[in-house]
Amino acid sequence: MQLKEDLTSGSIYRKLYIFALPLVFTNLLQMSMQLTDSLWVGNLLGSTAFGAITIGLTVMSIVLAFVLGSNNAILTIFAQLSGKNDPKEIKSYLSSSVILLMGLTFIVALVGSFVVDPLLGWLNTPDSIKPIAKEYLLINFFGMFFLVGYNFVATVLRAFGDSKTPLYFILVGALLNVVLDPIFIKVLNLGLAGVAYATVIVYIVIFLVSLYYVGRKYQTFKFRFQKPRWVEVRTILQLSIPSITQMIVIHAGSNVILSIVNSFGESTVAGFGAAQRLNQLILLPASALGTAVNTMAAQNIGAKQWNRVFKTTKVGLIYNAILMALVTITFYIWAEPLVRLFIQEEASVAFGTLYVKTIAFFYLFIGLNFILNGVVRGSGAMFQVLMLNIISLWVLRVPLTYFFSSIYGQIGIPLGMGSSFLLSCLFSIAYYKWGNWREKELFR
Repeated sequence: MQLKEDLTSGSIYRKLYIFALPLVFTNLLQMSMQLTDSLWVGNLLGSTAFGAITIGLTVMSIVLAFVLGSNNAILTIFAQLSGKNDPKEIKSYLSSSVILLMGLTFIVALVGSFVVDPLLGWLNTPDSIKPIAKEYLLINFFGMFFLVGYNFVATVLRAFGDSKTPLYFILVGALLNVVLDPIFIKVLNLGLAGVAYATVIVYIVIFLVSLYYVGRKYQTFKFRFQKPRWVEVRTILQLSIPSITQMIVIHAGSNVILSIVNSFGESTVAGFGAAQRLNQLILLPASALGTAVNTMAAQNIGAKQWNRVFKTTKVGLIYNAILMALVTITFYIWAEPLVRLFIQEEASVAFGTLYVKTIAFFYLFIGLNFILNGVVRGSGAMFQVLMLNIISLWVLRVPLTYFFSSIYGQIGIPLGMGSSFLLSCLFSIAYYKWGNWREKELFR
């Protein structure tokens, strides 16, 4: 099989950079689609609809964790198969993956449709918001097949070494979203439901375009559905279940951290919210670099080129150090004006600035975790990465944030979180050096 970008040969410095860069812009565009929806809703529909879409996006992120959590597993499986260069096995795994993913998506969408009301109640959704939030969610559940389908195609393309093509697809989607939102909201007078319809149409379009592209570009995608083999089902589930659980663990941990922040009042919550928006931007390049390292490591593990796997780790750590040094300096110097982009109330700005300036010194360790966990994930050791994340969140971050904030007040929040990044980094280093991830074999 001809790969778009064979990551098992050539300069690792060059190929890792070229592969990671489109991932950064893809992540930015995906974030911009949600931001665009929020901006149109806030400006054209008002605060009630804005509250509804905020809650709707929160619910969708929880629901999609059950489906999109499998992406890390899919990436590792197909990247290793690409490195192994076995087109027949790739076709077989494609068939099994699609069947399993369709089944899971159907179940999640169906269950989600029936539990919308309890979910909204669990989130303490105001009665004035519930009807439009429910309508927004039901439309999105209907469109889940296309969102999941597109993400599957994009993930497999990345596993093949092609990170540019998914960027072009999502660029088309982002531009289409900008056009459709005001048409459905204002011209067709569909309100918040119009935003949901626009999102579904966007993913229908880019899913169909991506299917057409891979069907013409890759013979591997021209496969017939067949009864999944048990060995394939077992491999997919063994990798997917820990990945899905990891996303749920992260969501749950974030909610507990937020409850600690909530105890300090509205100003602290607002400042924390602004700081977290900035953190999301910071994590985009770090996450992209981690995904690139994951893919390159997996391809080389599949090709049994362990020297390139270890060199990929080294190059990833060098890039991370450079990237995070620049980020730390930039965000420390410009912390206050950046926070003011989101909020203006002085007490909130003060805490947001304090948080950013404190946590900035720990960004290096966040990035290091992305790199080391990416390499380990590339071997298929998903359960081990899950355990590292449980340690990071529930053994370190939540207790330390609670402990430091109880003693030092507001400043204890970033101190506790930052300390957990440092300590969890030590666990990741220890497992990378002495763990059994090298012994993991997905395909014999």
